[in-house]
Amino acid sequence: MARLPKRFLSTFLIMMIAAGLPGITPYANAEPAKVYTNAYAAALIDVESGRILYTQRGDERTKIASLTKIMTAIVAIEQGKLSDIVKVSKQAAGKEGSSIYLEHNEEMSLHDMLYGLMLRSGNDAATAIAEHVGGSQQGFVHLMNEKAQWLGLDNTHFMNPHGLDHENHYSSANDLAKLTAYALKNETFRDIVKTKSKKVTNRDYSWINKNKMLSMYDGADGVKTGYTTQALRCLVSSATRGGQQLAAVTLNDRDDWVDHRKLLDWGFEHYPLQTVVKQDQVVSGYPLAVGRTFRYPFAEGEQAGLRTKLILADARTSSYALGERGGLELYLKETKIGTVPVYETAGQDAQSQSFRHNNQQPHKAAWSMNRSIQEKSSFASSLMKVVKSLLG
Repeated sequence: MARLPKRFLSTFLIMMIAAGLPGITPYANAEPAKVYTNAYAAALIDVESGRILYTQRGDERTKIASLTKIMTAIVAIEQGKLSDIVKVSKQAAGKEGSSIYLEHNEEMSLHDMLYGLMLRSGNDAATAIAEHVGGSQQGFVHLMNEKAQWLGLDNTHFMNPHGLDHENHYSSANDLAKLTAYALKNETFRDIVKTKSKKVTNRDYSWINKNKMLSMYDGADGVKTGYTTQALRCLVSSATRGGQQLAAVTLNDRDDWVDHRKLLDWGFEHYPLQTVVKQDQVVSGYPLAVGRTFRYPFAEGEQAGLRTKLILADARTSSYALGERGGLELYLKETKIGTVPVYETAGQDAQSQSFRHNNQQPHKAAWSMNRSIQEKSSFASSLMKVVKSLLG
């Protein structure tokens, strides 16, 4: 048998790969240009997906100053009642450090006090909020650490609600990025941290937000500044452009305003948010549709590494009874990036009825899927044998 030219065989293989052979995914992406900061530690996160886009000493535990108040605020919002009136204790009124100048026995709504906490970084406000919501500072700190554990913040531990230096009070850039992404999904938190100035009932002047990014950066909408003599300058900022929100973290950064603009610009340029699947999109080969839209930030060329895996629900489960027919798992190369639920399409055609029948028999449904996979694998195997024979 005459051998074919290697140039022809190479072209043939590339065409077959591009056609989508099972188990073979074309993948080529350009590495984004490097970005540098003056920070000891830093991180950048896409808020919607939770993907960390940049990290520098991201998991190293370090002091975080008033960035602590991001956790203080979200715990107070979730555990407290915004209309509650907080009565200021003697201990809270006398708390050292940054202050909104609360007086002993002064009363202020929890909602207003949260503005004093986040805009002016009041340590007195943090203490009063903690005592009111948690029953005591210790009780509130327990809630903070409980929330950190629930969020999977493995390099975070709190000893107080305000962030004054303590050897066992720390977090990391990556953990703060994850915490901020979570907090920014709360409407009350978002509204507070994007506010440039706030006039409350108890004051005849307005509180001006210390976060200069709100005025310095187009689209900036949060979140918190921080400083102590040990932590030095710390900053978390967020911005939204084109429907995408990013949050940047720097710890111990003498040039944080500049570095945050640099990080956010870099993220928006190199990791735009893209739609992977849309709500009601039909799952190929099945009478199923995607239950919600899923978006993810990709660097140039990364999207070629996407793959999906359909997991059908057992007909005996409660999720099935509620209408869910399984989940479409989404992977970027080998990393799982999300799962979206799938539901049966409205049509009552023969395909839908057959699917319903098969899915009520788990072993048969699994066999059908495995058979399909085996047939595709067999084709791929046969093709490779042909190629080998051509190569001699």
